[in-house]
Amino acid sequence: MLHERLSDCPVPRKFIGVKRSAGILLYRRRPAGLEVLLAHPGGPFWARRDAGAWTIPKGAIDEGEEPFAAALREFREETGSAIDGPARELTPVKQRGGKVVQAWAIEGDLDASAIRSSLFEMEWPPRSGTMAQFPEIDRAQWFMLDEARLRILPAQAAFLDELARGLD
Repeated sequence: MLHERLSDCPVPRKFIGVKRSAGILLYRRRPAGLEVLLAHPGGPFWARRDAGAWTIPKGAIDEGEEPFAAALREFREETGSAIDGPARELTPVKQRGGKVVQAWAIEGDLDASAIRSSLFEMEWPPRSGTMAQFPEIDRAQWFMLDEARLRILPAQAAFLDELARGLD
């Protein structure tokens, strides 16, 4: 399903009351093949994790917010870049912790080394009483699909497969 800038897609009934996120799977075509932009979560819990830890730029859908608008907002907040263009709605996935992620694939390009992510605050070290700030994502990188499947959170690999099938 193709949506232009702001989606009027309804929230599927089965996702009402479930913790939901929305994100953008940015992709580009290169002579060697298709590449996707993945983000590595920031903060101390993710610092030493790599394989199976990367994600599409995504975040929580605010109360009353349209999922596609949330995906665009979260992409901007997590990368520092706005993205525009025709969007292909992908089938939502349920992650291991129960969160449902809705995603849209958009063809585009950006300098992954120049991302500027928003920050979050948490107590660190634990039980220290000290609050510290960390970037929502600490880095982003373009990956060929085979490598992306190794890096991305397991549930989100379905987005890569659907994108590849849709572009054949």
